Amino acid sequence: MTFANQLTLLRIVLIPLFVVIFYLPVHWAHIACALIFAVAAITDWLDGYVARKYDQSTPFGAFLDPVADKLMVAISLLLLVSVHHDSAWFVAAAAVIVGREIIISALREWMAELGQRASVAVSFIGKIKTTLQMVAILVLLMDIDRWYLMEIGYLALAGAAALTLWSMVIYLRAAYPFFSTTSPKK
Repeated sequence: MTFANQLTLLRIVLIPLFVVIFYLPVHWAHIACALIFAVAAITDWLDGYVARKYDQSTPFGAFLDPVADKLMVAISLLLLVSVHHDSAWFVAAAAVIVGREIIISALREWMAELGQRASVAVSFIGKIKTTLQMVAILVLLMDIDRWYLMEIGYLALAGAAALTLWSMVIYLRAAYPFFSTTSPKK
């Protein structure tokens, strides 16, 4: 069990604590959730850095890292939707982000089976989308209505949803040549 994999597992272990704290009837719950999410986002970057720098990349880590990321993001968005359920655009943006993650994860798995995983590697737009998504979730979890923070969170979420659709189109276009009904040759 490498240190990079331990950081990834930490993100998964934080999820139940994150959910419980989100629903605690205390004034500091939202800030605590934002801090937990920030720790998860930092460990997401750190585990990749550690794995590359110290040659700790493992097949288990390559599998677990995106799972941990998607779990934290999806659960965060679901919790935020429980608060913003009266906003159709908010619910739609969250659905677009979660739906795209499921589609692209399945696409990457399928392309890996074809030996074409590099065709759907993470793009620069995907990295910008992830950054906007993390900023949006972090700000919205804080639930502080000062200094236009909520508006920044809403704008970042809308931007992340738009880039989510754009990056999904890019991934699907890259995979399109492999959508034939004939069996692939390995």
